[in-house]
Amino acid sequence: MEKKIIITIGRQFGSGGLAVAQELGRRLGIPVYDRELISKAAQDSGFSVEFFEKKDEKRGWASFFSMSFSSNENYMSDSGLFKIQSETIRRIAEQGSAIIVGRCSDYILRDMDCCMDVFLTSPEEVRAERVVERERIPFDKAMEEIEKRDKVRAEYYNYFTFGNWGVASNYDLCIDSSILGIKGTADLVIEFARKKGLLE
Repeated sequence: MEKKIIITIGRQFGSGGLAVAQELGRRLGIPVYDRELISKAAQDSGFSVEFFEKKDEKRGWASFFSMSFSSNENYMSDSGLFKIQSETIRRIAEQGSAIIVGRCSDYILRDMDCCMDVFLTSPEEVRAERVVERERIPFDKAMEEIEKRDKVRAEYYNYFTFGNWGVASNYDLCIDSSILGIKGTADLVIEFARKKGLLE
């Protein structure tokens, strides 16, 4: 029987977190969960995917419409949504090996011995160039988006984990993905996992 490994990937916006996760998933033959977590959380809770997408890695009260609720019950707190998503993440981790991107997964799965927590970063200019290419927006808009998205992710993480997003002591491995590129970064993560005894 193969060893179970869970790799969580925290990331600055534009640092290639999903691309590295997908490369790891392909190389290791294990599933990757990013936006798929939203669909699974919605399925588990009975709420719509759109509702979870609006709140993805954000704080603040949100309303939803459901035929099963009356109009004065149209609200769910951040904590309620976080609890649903946390339960989904734990279920995924219990079922087998997985790579989970963001959503405080390092904190949620902190008690699992088979879990390795990675954080990806890159210089702002490099991240902006990646966002420009991916989203077809001007460079200055990409820089604004990076600042905004990183701030939102940090607020979300810090609120629910009582920690500090992106601080090295929260993770097993922190990497500047611009140095080795996507494939090279995946190589380093795999080598580190082997040295940690999580992979054969």
